[in-house]
Amino acid sequence: MKAVLRWLGLLVFAFVALQLFFVLRIAAMVVMNPESTSFQRSEAWVQVAASGQVRWRQEWVPYGEISEHLKRAVIASEDDGFANHDGVDWVAIEKAWERNAKAEAQAAKTQARAPDRPQRAPKIRGGSTITQQLAKNLLLSGERTLLRKGQEFVLTLLLEQLLSKERILEIYLNSVEWGEGVFGAEAAAQHYFRKSASRLGPSEAARLAVMLPAPKRFEKTPGSAYLAGRTRTILARMNSAELP
Repeated sequence: MKAVLRWLGLLVFAFVALQLFFVLRIAAMVVMNPESTSFQRSEAWVQVAASGQVRWRQEWVPYGEISEHLKRAVIASEDDGFANHDGVDWVAIEKAWERNAKAEAQAAKTQARAPDRPQRAPKIRGGSTITQQLAKNLLLSGERTLLRKGQEFVLTLLLEQLLSKERILEIYLNSVEWGEGVFGAEAAAQHYFRKSASRLGPSEAARLAVMLPAPKRFEKTPGSAYLAGRTRTILARMNSAELP
């Protein structure tokens, strides 16, 4: 019994120590820019394993030097309640669950009608906020488990408590992936439009925002009809996007 209690004590200590480590790292980001994210490092390892080389283009720019159009476009596309929620958008999560349930039910009906025909897996949509995406990419692995999701939730709350909304958006825009080895708004603006992030126009900003869910795929298919149509949709929403 003592051995079990000892192991439980060690597990609790390890958990608390890990949370303290995260608190200190996030607190440091009030004044220090993160050199890299967990996602960026994992992508670098993938590149090394595949080709022995690392493509990593990133240049940090302050919040005030990022086009307001890009800020509005990303909020309109990824998290239209960013300025007002506490890190988790429960309404968006509920809607995502409903959409996913309908998609899975429709897929099951299609499979029942044509059991021998190959079926495409239903498209699963998430309800993650910008803060949740940052928590995941900044400090966590890419595995999908309940334990990791729980840790993501804790980190999301810590980010919201320790950093301002502007700082969260600044770190997100400077670290998010926008293509193969392309990270952050400045690198994306230079890569796709040969201009700085501060000079991005509304259409360019909307196009970059639309790429975020699948940047590598859209980088290879710049003429995609979906990309063009979705860009027009985000353009129409940008003026109503609330900045922090």
